[in-house]
Amino acid sequence: MSGRIVVLSGGVGGAKLALGLAHAVDPKDLMIVTNTGDDFDHYGLRVCPDTDTVLYTLGDVADRERGWGRADESWRFMETFRALGGADWFNLGDRDLALHVLRTARLRGGETLSAITADIARTLGIAAAVIPMSDQPVSTHVETTGGPIPFQHYFVREQCAPVATGFAFEGIAEAAPNPALLEALEAGPRAVLLAPSNPFVSIDPILALPGLRDRLRACGAPVVAVSPIIGGRSIKGPAAKMMAELRMPVSPAGIARHYRGLIDGLVIDEADRALAEEVRAIEPEVTVAQSVMRSLDDRIALARCMIDFADGLSAKGSP
Repeated sequence: MSGRIVVLSGGVGGAKLALGLAHAVDPKDLMIVTNTGDDFDHYGLRVCPDTDTVLYTLGDVADRERGWGRADESWRFMETFRALGGADWFNLGDRDLALHVLRTARLRGGETLSAITADIARTLGIAAAVIPMSDQPVSTHVETTGGPIPFQHYFVREQCAPVATGFAFEGIAEAAPNPALLEALEAGPRAVLLAPSNPFVSIDPILALPGLRDRLRACGAPVVAVSPIIGGRSIKGPAAKMMAELRMPVSPAGIARHYRGLIDGLVIDEADRALAEEVRAIEPEVTVAQSVMRSLDDRIALARCMIDFADGLSAKGSP
């Protein structure tokens, strides 16, 4: 097996874990696979929210207070756009806008999203591999009691208010897993980690890529997830709300059931220690840790916990 650690990631939570991992291991041994189901065209530009959050975080240019976008941002474009009568439900800062313009122009010129993302990562001084899950577009839709809604409309414009009944990933049947990801799995990574990202709209689009679940199970590495649910709540985003609306237990046990058949281990928070045996009864091994990532030290500690957990599973012969 190689020393590479493969991480399946959404936006904010995944970016926090990625930053911790980049300090815990040699970042050259790190591959962050970003969800592209959130990607969409806005103002004629291709916007990739989860990928950009990971890039900005690892490149140390993220706005830490807002949790999204770039630091030292200005908003002249949006101010002018709004004054001219443009729709302003999705904000793009001026610095952020430059990336979307560049990416859109290069995509229209025939380049792949992978190549563009790799160039941006190099420009930002990122040593880890940051790769989109696929070079073919996939669009996540939230199925609701009022009909399907494109994810960004649900998440930003509607503020997650509609009741979710399911999820659909348009274009997934035609999308191929990123070749670099398949190569990493074929080489036998040290571990595959599922970030504490929304399981339905951040991790599931990656797992839904044709053949990827089989590749993950066959790669020979332990697959370890960290529960995004702590004390019956999600730290950020609508994961807990979605689970309740889907009539799932809003707990680490609900996460374990959702990933049953894929993961070998689940990290749960200290607040949920009493649920460890319930989770083990579902299937995966369990370890308990402080999983709320408020500081860089928290991120590094969780990263090391996940790596040690995965290494321990390997030593025990799991998978």
